[in-house]
Amino acid sequence: MSITAVPMKPIRRSILVYVWIGVALALVAAAALAMQAPADPVTSFLAKNRHAKGVVETASGLQYKVLSPGQGDAKPTDADVALVNYEGKLLDGTTFDKSQQPTPMPVTGVVPGFSEALKLMTKGSKYQFWIKPSLGYGDEAKGPIPAHSVLAFTVELLDFIPEATLRQMQMQQQMQMQQMQQGGGAPGAVPPAGGAAPGTVPPGQ
Repeated sequence: MSITAVPMKPIRRSILVYVWIGVALALVAAAALAMQAPADPVTSFLAKNRHAKGVVETASGLQYKVLSPGQGDAKPTDADVALVNYEGKLLDGTTFDKSQQPTPMPVTGVVPGFSEALKLMTKGSKYQFWIKPSLGYGDEAKGPIPAHSVLAFTVELLDFIPEATLRQMQMQQQMQMQQMQQGGGAPGAVPPAGGAAPGTVPPGQ
């Protein structure tokens, strides 16, 4: 027993032409809609800024510009604490944070983009950084910083030391403070004029 296939009627060439014209029109319409859609301001800014004079982009997408070169070749590592002056702004120019005095910052205690930026600097250098959202706070809002924000920082690296050394210095200061509190004054302090040191008996009595 055999099954005889019913042949399909041939499609007229004119119909195929109309089909392809319809496909072409649909593609043109889709492209027009894509062009009308608003561009992502973050993507647009970073794409333009990477071609600005003096701007360098790292493999991670961090963008930076050297404003003033530093001294030597030594740079902070993850084990260090950096002493910096800084100012952070949004792309609209709003300042969201600014140091009032030299501020210590653990290299690993900041957002990934800022940490990477610090490790590019040498002592005495001043850089400008643009940290994209994925290297900053991402889709989280932090106080005055909206979600999906590019963070623009101007940073001056004054110095850096190992975090272990800083901890040791803090412990020594705490011990000295305790000794001062227990002894009633700084070790080796001179008694106030016109009177005996606290806890002593005046001569001749």
